[in-house]
Amino acid sequence: MAHIQFVIGGARSGKSAIAENLAKAVSETVEGRLVYVATAQIFDDEMQTRIDLHRQRRGPEWDLVEAPIDLDHAIAEAAEEDNVLLIDCLSVWITNILINDMDTDDAREKLVSSLANASGHIVLVASETGLGIVPENKLSRQFRDASGTLNQAVAALADEVFFVMAGIATKVKPQP
Repeated sequence: MAHIQFVIGGARSGKSAIAENLAKAVSETVEGRLVYVATAQIFDDEMQTRIDLHRQRRGPEWDLVEAPIDLDHAIAEAAEEDNVLLIDCLSVWITNILINDMDTDDAREKLVSSLANASGHIVLVASETGLGIVPENKLSRQFRDASGTLNQAVAALADEVFFVMAGIATKVKPQP
């Protein structure tokens, strides 16, 4: 079974950089590939700029797998014994599931199953979306609910969970 670390925090909290550092630290102790599993899709110039910044920060040592929808298949293919996977970001992935009118419960179950059956080391990133007010529209409420349920399932499976705020990670699982 894979060793799973889950990094969760608010928008622009620094969670991706922290997750990258966790993955790099593990990759120095194994001989497998360092794999970035991207869930984002480029719909506009602003998203292209965000993706470009992530790529520049990561550097050339990362292999890239794009999985905006079929995340469970990407994990099954890339999660080998000595590989280190960084999946960024579950919140973007669940958005992709919603906007494609797919069943979020089914997608979550397939993802959790693929994580439970994976090998190697996996670091996942997600946004914490449940700390704000109740969204005013149905799609936003569906996203918040699906994201919250997904985050709970991943946190339950994870060996370690880190909450990130203002660039500082606090380990919340296992509790010290």
